[in-house]
Amino acid sequence: MGLIPSVLRRPDRDRDGAMTLVEHLEELRRRLFICLGAIAVGSIVGWLLYNPLLRVMTNPFCDWVHTLPPSQQPPAGCRLVATGPIDPVMVKIKVVAVLGLFVALPVVLYQLWAFIVPGLTTRERRMAIPFVASSLVLFALGAGVAYLTLPKALGFLLGFGGPTITPFLTANAFLSFVLLVGLAFGATFEFPIVLIFLMIVGVLSSEKLRSWRRMAILVIAVAAAVITPSADPWSMLAMMLPMLLFYELAIIVGRLLKH
Repeated sequence: MGLIPSVLRRPDRDRDGAMTLVEHLEELRRRLFICLGAIAVGSIVGWLLYNPLLRVMTNPFCDWVHTLPPSQQPPAGCRLVATGPIDPVMVKIKVVAVLGLFVALPVVLYQLWAFIVPGLTTRERRMAIPFVASSLVLFALGAGVAYLTLPKALGFLLGFGGPTITPFLTANAFLSFVLLVGLAFGATFEFPIVLIFLMIVGVLSSEKLRSWRRMAILVIAVAAAVITPSADPWSMLAMMLPMLLFYELAIIVGRLLKH
């Protein structure tokens, strides 16, 4: 133990497993440091994969530009521009940081679950691996759906002003938009995990979710309109329809788990 930094040591617990408030704070600090370390390592991976990822992120814009007649295409084609000397630096930092978070997501999710675990039963603690795995799959699925809807969203947004307006996008603005859309969809697709967790801890039940179905449809529709960064109909539908499906799946899982 002498070789392990104190910030990474697990606080001692009472015989019954309870923890004091100070021990909870120490546990939280320890897990936050682990998450930050994982994100730092993931950012190194993001730095190495920056160029291929940049090409993938700009492909939807290039695909849309190629559909335009030559007279309406942007002066720079599908190449993004920088308007300031630090713009390329900020763009690379943003992209690398987000990719680092995605690479470190398994560690971050496990640390989140492990921090909550002391308040759960032994049976519920065994759900850590399914929780992390399903969260990763849903986040990746959400980011994938966002990427697939980008060409339609860009066509709607950039063409909304008419053919006399030619887009001249900066790298900072466009890539920030793409990252924000991806993160919004990825986080939103965690919706069923949240519902199932709330049923496991007794806050919700499958019966309550069934009785709230009509209200849930309205709330989900409004939330999709508010959360979607692009506010275009394609992205809103792409977010709303899976959330409605996830709501029904959460009810089914809750019934199978007898919650």
